[in-house]
Amino acid sequence: MTDRVYVGNAGSDAALDRGWLLGHFKDASDPRHSEAVEIKWGVHPKGDERALWVTGEERTALLVLISGRFRVELPGRSVLLAEQGDYVVWGRGVDHSWFAEEESVVLTVRWPSVPGYKASP
Repeated sequence: MTDRVYVGNAGSDAALDRGWLLGHFKDASDPRHSEAVEIKWGVHPKGDERALWVTGEERTALLVLISGRFRVELPGRSVLLAEQGDYVVWGRGVDHSWFAEEESVVLTVRWPSVPGYKASP
């Protein structure tokens, strides 16, 4: 790694930080450090679900299905991502949860990267 280049593998690197590849939580000298955006590579076995809803969300999020069937729960609405490339975007203040109907891989991008913010698992 040079000062401004990092080459890695999303699957391997994701295991080191709960799936998160890029964001404010990376060391400031790491090219993956960003206060503007966070990126997560999520690998979820069938039946995996978020036990508690995320509430009081301060960021906008984009979740893209890479493979599998993945359901995102939003207030009054359930969104099923079933085909590669299906995605959903929700804004600040929108509570959410999720459920992997099949083994799934999803890419999440959220912004901004808020220091000190950590959702419950």
